[in-house]
Amino acid sequence: MTPLDPTADVLALTRALVDTPSESGHEAPLADAVESALRALPWLTVERIGHSVVARTQLGRDRRVVIAGHLDTVPAADNLPSRLDGGLLYGLGACDMKGGVAVALRLAAALPAPAHDITYVFYECEEVAGDRNGLARIAAERPELVRADLAILMEPSDAGVEAGCQGVLMADIAVRGERAHTARAWKGVNAAHRAAAVLRRLDEHTAGRITIDGLEYREGLSAVAVRAGVAGNVVPDLCVITVNLRFAPSRSPREAEAYVRDLFPEYEVEITENTPGALPGLDREAAASLVAYLGVAPRPKLGWTDVARFAALGTPALNYGPGDPSLAHTAGEYVPVEQLRECEARLMGWLG
Repeated sequence: MTPLDPTADVLALTRALVDTPSESGHEAPLADAVESALRALPWLTVERIGHSVVARTQLGRDRRVVIAGHLDTVPAADNLPSRLDGGLLYGLGACDMKGGVAVALRLAAALPAPAHDITYVFYECEEVAGDRNGLARIAAERPELVRADLAILMEPSDAGVEAGCQGVLMADIAVRGERAHTARAWKGVNAAHRAAAVLRRLDEHTAGRITIDGLEYREGLSAVAVRAGVAGNVVPDLCVITVNLRFAPSRSPREAEAYVRDLFPEYEVEITENTPGALPGLDREAAASLVAYLGVAPRPKLGWTDVARFAALGTPALNYGPGDPSLAHTAGEYVPVEQLRECEARLMGWLG
């Protein structure tokens, strides 16, 4: 591939990143290019961990800030190469999140002596199972590399601040019945029919609204899958309903589990995933300083992002990046050029 030039205009740099395919598990060429570009900057100490790259200033500043972004994308959907249409740059990963990665690379090249020490983290496999996540690997193997006073995750946020994130719980609720031949259905108990009571309870459930640091986190509890039946002529004796709970970051995983179990006390409930969220941390000095400088009203992050991994290390983290998050993973995703320039200029001003 063509070497990356982090001193190039942010639009040109974003296009170069988009035009370098890096679907999850295939980030090596892009990671090589990012590593090479960062090693050419003498004020940075650069380390490679798998197909993730960490670069740091070591100036002895009183505050350290992490700027992080993932290198991978979801699979292509006939949306390569990039194309510019007016003020919008289209292409795989333009929104999620190569626009943010381009901004981070621009900062690394333009700030040899920032006001705060900076750690730049470009990591692999964010778009797949968590056990492959490059940031998780760094946090497990070298946690000192990602500890800081503030982490800024360059996820698309429409150039606004999205603070914290929800936790995620997945559970399987088992409804039991008794098998029978469908020709003699009255001799059995249809578990799929019995599952209607669970679905009705979910439909009537009122999700919580919890305010933290002035931000309202709306929770959600939804059935996302219903599975029953072994054959077309058998009354099913088991129906499994998979539910997804998005819970406010003030709840612990244990509290989230108890919440679901208390809603369905008469059923078998198996928790298959339970991942904590991240508190917004807007009362922390570094986070408050950035929000005040940006002059924007922070919003709660309704969803889960890797800010939770930083929160687990005691580092408050915010989502701030170019692009509309609702466009992530879509075939027509794009990033507004104006937001690329806005994010670059604002972070350059605060960090510089």
